[in-house]
Amino acid sequence: MSPDQAMVVAAVALPFVVAAFTPLIFRVLGEETGFAGSVVALASFGLLATQYGAEGTVALQWVPSLDIALRFYVDGWALLFALLACGIGALVFAYSPAYMYGQSGLVRYYAALLAFMGSIVGVALAADLIAIFLFWELTSLCSFVLIGHYTADDSSQYAARMAMLVTVGGGLFLLVGLLLLSVVAGDVLGPAAAFDLAAMLEHPEAMQAVLRDRGLFLPVLGLLAVGAATKSAQVPLHFWLPNAMAAPTPVSAFLHSATMVKVGVYFVGRVRPMLGGEEWLLLFATLGLATMTICAMLAVAATDIKELLAYSTASHLGLMIAGFGFTSVYGAETGVFHLLNHALFKAALFLVAGIIAHEAGTREIAKLGGLRRDLPVTAAITTVVALSMAGIPPFNGFYSKELLYEAAVEASHHHEIGALGWLYPAVAVFGSIFTVLYSLRFLALFFGDRPDELGHVHSPPVTLLVPPALLALLAAAVSVSPQFAVDLVVQPGLEATAVDPHEMHVGLPTSYSTPVGMSAVTIVAGVAAFPFYERLHDAIGAIPRRAPPIGANWWYDALVSSLSIEGRWVAGRVHNGLLRTYATWTLGATCALALVGFLAAGALEPVELGLEATPSIALVLLVAVVGALAVVLADSHVAGVLTLSILGFMIAIFYILASAPDLALTQLVVETLVLVIFLLVIEEIPDGAAIGLRRSVRDVVLSLAVGATAFVTVLVTTSARPTGPTDIARYFAERAVPEGGGTNIVNVTLVDFRGFDTLGELVVIALAAISILTLIVMRGRGDSDLIDTRAGDELLDDEVTKDESIGTHADGGNAEGTDNDRGDEQ
Repeated sequence: MSPDQAMVVAAVALPFVVAAFTPLIFRVLGEETGFAGSVVALASFGLLATQYGAEGTVALQWVPSLDIALRFYVDGWALLFALLACGIGALVFAYSPAYMYGQSGLVRYYAALLAFMGSIVGVALAADLIAIFLFWELTSLCSFVLIGHYTADDSSQYAARMAMLVTVGGGLFLLVGLLLLSVVAGDVLGPAAAFDLAAMLEHPEAMQAVLRDRGLFLPVLGLLAVGAATKSAQVPLHFWLPNAMAAPTPVSAFLHSATMVKVGVYFVGRVRPMLGGEEWLLLFATLGLATMTICAMLAVAATDIKELLAYSTASHLGLMIAGFGFTSVYGAETGVFHLLNHALFKAALFLVAGIIAHEAGTREIAKLGGLRRDLPVTAAITTVVALSMAGIPPFNGFYSKELLYEAAVEASHHHEIGALGWLYPAVAVFGSIFTVLYSLRFLALFFGDRPDELGHVHSPPVTLLVPPALLALLAAAVSVSPQFAVDLVVQPGLEATAVDPHEMHVGLPTSYSTPVGMSAVTIVAGVAAFPFYERLHDAIGAIPRRAPPIGANWWYDALVSSLSIEGRWVAGRVHNGLLRTYATWTLGATCALALVGFLAAGALEPVELGLEATPSIALVLLVAVVGALAVVLADSHVAGVLTLSILGFMIAIFYILASAPDLALTQLVVETLVLVIFLLVIEEIPDGAAIGLRRSVRDVVLSLAVGATAFVTVLVTTSARPTGPTDIARYFAERAVPEGGGTNIVNVTLVDFRGFDTLGELVVIALAAISILTLIVMRGRGDSDLIDTRAGDELLDDEVTKDESIGTHADGGNAEGTDNDRGDEQ
């Protein structure tokens, strides 16, 4: 069936609308605002659930004549991701009131969380490349606000800036890749489908063929890979995710386990049918398995439970990227199924980490243990989800891990990738062994001996227990009946991401196969190595301490520091407080951008100049040229300005001779006003101001550059004029008199057809004038106000000094009482 436009648009728009009204909602509900967020998330979930089984595109027309619209595409893959975002979002909102109780900035917190949820749903459903990019960047912006929630904490601000720089920087790579895709799509599918991703995915072979023919396949693949890798924390761009754990735990559970970090994975799965091939496999399978292994090892070296879960998240994201990287159907099954499984067990684990930190007062792994006695329900929840994360059968994580092994083995048999063929399965097993290790270590927090330094552990409120319990129950349900989950939500997602989808079947293995053997090796080796966990922890943790450049944070800090130093150096030369410097940089940059743009667009072609002019026009232009030359020879500022005005008035006369009296009148008014302003400003310029040779040369070069740019711009724009009247020109000409009531088409266009545009321009000019006038008035009052303030402060100081002297003599030295009394009076 076809999707319902109203339902789809409402599901995307609802979180944004409520986010705008969050201050009012918080004024009414206060600390309980999170439950209102849960209602919004459940409402969006319900709206999307009505579209189950639908497939197709809906569009909100913006400029129909140009086929510009906001398009949303609904299929199984989009619904799976959007429903996960709304469902887990509802639980996180319900978890937040108890966890965030008594903290400041809750209005900002809930508003950003709602906007983030809307952005994720927008990314999932967007069918237009521009819409995808806008929602993609909105997730980064909301993440920046949420990671930096603790504004007084330096580590929180550091992490927020890092996440913003990495993810937004990656978004720029994504943007270039999307623009290249749109160029190719415009040629293959027509201009109307240039930004329509759904249309591109309907013709994947044609798109890939043209990309290869033009040599754009590898650039597009690389650009999109960088964008996805930054968002999904792939090595070596993974370092921002562990630092982002400075955010509140509900944010980590929502953004950094279930939704935002999976945006890159989601997009890789979305474009997989169009860009899949040998290059795709080599890039994404290698990237994913490297991330899976390296981050699993770093998770073993973690000392903080959220840090462990953060590296674990990056590792599992690598598993999903590797799954989608393998071009067989098993790869698509791995990516889609593990996206569901990971969201269930990892969001629950983060919420469990929040309970531990909230009730035990620490997140240090070494200080935690034996928590099952104080937190029995939390221990039961952790058992289910931690074993799922480890991939222990029959828990749900086992099934998607088994599919990864099948995809890796299949790739080693059917692709000509040399030694990588057997390296892929080996690396998958090696990384999974560390997954078993850190999963067991997290589970061990609830078992074993209780550390002596661990104080009293409080019982968590019900609102903290219910969200992770529901997620654990869902993970258990998938574990018990994985085929039901596959048939319900995974199979539709598989059909959207696989090149050759078929009916998917999962279950516990009943006979030996290579993937089954790999799973057995993983589990046995992981359990056998667990007694040596502390040794592995110390050994891996010592590597970046001994060789700092190995750590990604070292490179980030060095890069940011270098950029800051260079930025201060540039700022000292560009922003030196001199108007001449500002004008030089502004005009120079404008000229450079304009000329480079003309050159890149191929607009700088030989132009035939038709120098036809009547004697009167030729005489006027000659006088204008003579006036321009006379400006250079003027011996004073006043003479230069007056001579320059000759040029402006000659242009006005030229307009009159060219039958454009309205333009002539405008030119006369503007020229007169500019002349008056110049004469007023000249009074402030000292006579005989000496200008060195270097500045004179710079001014001459800049003047020539500005003049050349203006000259070239006029030539380019006039030569680009269409031959004959255009549809728009005919429209204005035919309707000027009957609809505008005027025979001057220019005036009618400005006043009637584009009246709102003209009104907007007038408003901007008026606001600029008011702002300038305000600055002038404030500048005039500033010095006198400052003098009055200083005088008042000095007078107050004198009075306080007198009071201190009187109080000291009256009380016989009772300074403390005197100070208190005086403080109350003040």
